[in-house]
Amino acid sequence: MTEAKAFLGSGPAPIEDYALIGDCITAALVSRGGSIDWLCWPRFDSPACFAALLGTPENGTWRIAPERDGATVRRRYRDGSVVLETVFTTPEGEVALIDFMPVGNHASSIIRLVEGRRGTVGMRMALALRFDFGAAVPWVTRLPDGSGFMAIAGPDMAVLRTPVHLVGEDFVSGAQFTVHEGQTVPFVLTNGASHLRPPKAIDARAALAETERYWMRWSRRGSYRGPYEAAVRRSLITLKALTYHPTGGIVAAPTTSLPEQIGGPRNWDYRFCWLRDATLTLLAFMHAGYFEEAQAWRDWLHRSVAGRPDQIQIMYGLGGERHLREWEADWLPGYHASRPVRIGNAAHAQLQLDVYGEVMDALHQARMGGLAAPPASWDLQRALLDHLEAIWQEPDEGIWETRGGRKPFTLSRVMAWVAFDRAIRSAEQYGLPAPLDAWRRLRRHMHETICREGFDEARGSFVQYFGGKELDASLLLIPLANFLDPNDRRVRGTVAAIERELLSDGFVLRYDTGRSRDGLPAGEGAFLACSFWLADNYALQGRRREAEALFERLLALRNDVGLLSEEYDPQLRCQVGNFPQAFSHVALIGTALSLNSGGPVVARAKG
Repeated sequence: MTEAKAFLGSGPAPIEDYALIGDCITAALVSRGGSIDWLCWPRFDSPACFAALLGTPENGTWRIAPERDGATVRRRYRDGSVVLETVFTTPEGEVALIDFMPVGNHASSIIRLVEGRRGTVGMRMALALRFDFGAAVPWVTRLPDGSGFMAIAGPDMAVLRTPVHLVGEDFVSGAQFTVHEGQTVPFVLTNGASHLRPPKAIDARAALAETERYWMRWSRRGSYRGPYEAAVRRSLITLKALTYHPTGGIVAAPTTSLPEQIGGPRNWDYRFCWLRDATLTLLAFMHAGYFEEAQAWRDWLHRSVAGRPDQIQIMYGLGGERHLREWEADWLPGYHASRPVRIGNAAHAQLQLDVYGEVMDALHQARMGGLAAPPASWDLQRALLDHLEAIWQEPDEGIWETRGGRKPFTLSRVMAWVAFDRAIRSAEQYGLPAPLDAWRRLRRHMHETICREGFDEARGSFVQYFGGKELDASLLLIPLANFLDPNDRRVRGTVAAIERELLSDGFVLRYDTGRSRDGLPAGEGAFLACSFWLADNYALQGRRREAEALFERLLALRNDVGLLSEEYDPQLRCQVGNFPQAFSHVALIGTALSLNSGGPVVARAKG
């Protein structure tokens, strides 16, 4: 094995050891050890050129760190930004590795600056580019002007420019260099297309200054003030970094197939935009003063669902694409042997009735927030409701996108009720034309049916699906959606049942994967959004101390730069699932706003 390969290590870091950098087009994950192990170029949903996160360094990675092992590491985001600063301290001195992606450049780039802070430190760099999710080894040649290297494989190109002398060996570019106090050594990697000329060189220092100005301007627009300001601010910045700027769509996460259980098969591609996130994302942005982002997200939502009502999907691509074919990258061993590695998501073709409620609620919240609506918006909403009226009693795959067959999920019907409830409220408040008497009768019938068929008197709790006995943490949304009063005996009974049966070390499981037939082997972590929903329920029921205590425990799960994945494994005490997860950060913002304002914002804002 060459020294460069040995320097790259043998596998990915713990999920919580990664930090996010991005340019609102795509994003990369950087480990505490200075390794970029995940990057899809040129978009969030493009094939990865660094895929070591799901395999080994042979699948693509880029590391810069002191050549001697044993350096102490501390890191932070520069204030209000996703500019990452990792400081390595060695017996010889101290260096800072500054990683960022300039926003608004014609060609997406990663810039890495090595700054000498104290003494003299020997450094090493090793770069293994592997296009097409780690499968394609590129041909590497020197640029004509001698300023760096160009790597090409098929349609893909990446250009690395640096003043450091590079040596290529076994398709791994490596370098050893020394950094003195006050010295800065730049590395600039830029994406391009192989049929075009190499992208132009970038002034790394000027790009850093402009990138910091961009993020500081954005952060200062935020209006949230309160005891959890730092956590809310970081979560909002993360949501912005997960936004695909050209369309306003927000990816659920920038990764695919990070497992919900280490070594298990619950591995999904989250590099798409879910309708389910619509309402909470709108509220998070609007309550924090980011109406431009809220408007862009609402516009993406409206464009994506436009068309025949019976063709609405639960998720879409960044631009509203509908075909998200799922396949397996069988050459990747998966994160710590968690296979399969899935590309695309077959759940896009599922029937999930709750999305009608999320769409109608989001559009209602947008009206209440003063966001401009397209002229045909109400006509589209009415068409969606006409279709929903015909199908709301059909079994579906449910909010958790199970693959064990359709069932009459209780939460799906609650959200179908929400769809009509919000439409009625919009028509009443804004004088929109609607068959209000018929809608009100249907809303009342839906409510009675759900309370009769979805509630188990013997258990004193709502259940996962009509006629079943299992619990489901999504039932915590019942009072948040204003379906029932939070102090209704049925809501209190449901919360108590979830506390008894779905808590693991105080955090909430989605459901019992050992009892529920969801089409997959049992086992996963605690779902973080569900735990935030439990805190919201505590606050609604006047159990403020419990709400604050749970919220503080959830905040403590964030990594050292404030990021959360989808789930937390209470046994292994580590983050699991795709990372960072937009839904977790949206839920965090919602609970912080709730606790700061004296009651859950989600519930009060329903109109």
